[in-house]
Amino acid sequence: MALDELKSAIPDYAKDLKLNLGSVIGNSDLPQQQLWGTVLATAIASRSPHVLRELAPEAEANLSPEAFKAAKSAAAVMSMNNVFYRTRHLLSDNEYGTMRAGLRMNVIGNPGVDKVDFELWSFAVSAINGCGMCLDSHEQVLRKAGVDREIVQEAFKIASVIQAVAVTLDAEAILA
Repeated sequence: MALDELKSAIPDYAKDLKLNLGSVIGNSDLPQQQLWGTVLATAIASRSPHVLRELAPEAEANLSPEAFKAAKSAAAVMSMNNVFYRTRHLLSDNEYGTMRAGLRMNVIGNPGVDKVDFELWSFAVSAINGCGMCLDSHEQVLRKAGVDREIVQEAFKIASVIQAVAVTLDAEAILA
């Protein structure tokens, strides 16, 4: 199992990450599609070849082809949106907020899977990319759709653990 391989690669000094990785994936209350779409989208967003190489096959085995594609789409579109909207928010000139974005993001309106699942994946990617505007926007859509805070938190727990594992393993590869 690729998850076990990934956990075994985590160094002893980061034992908490190993335990947390097993917990957020192995003990999640999320339905399989939400769980593995979140895992895949955040593995992509982590920018770690090692993490993605280990988790993508397992995600693919647990997702329909449509959900696998949609999770990749969430990572892709949010990679663009997070930079754009985070920058717009950080600029002190509020005039940028009134300007048309002019960026194509059609996949958000028609992701090919349940809208809640896609929003959850977009939210988790936004957590890794640190875009407050996108986090707020996707969290509001999720909450209006009846998603409990515990589910939303589960998504950013997964994002935080996958990002921490990626940082740790990529550092180890350089330091080794």
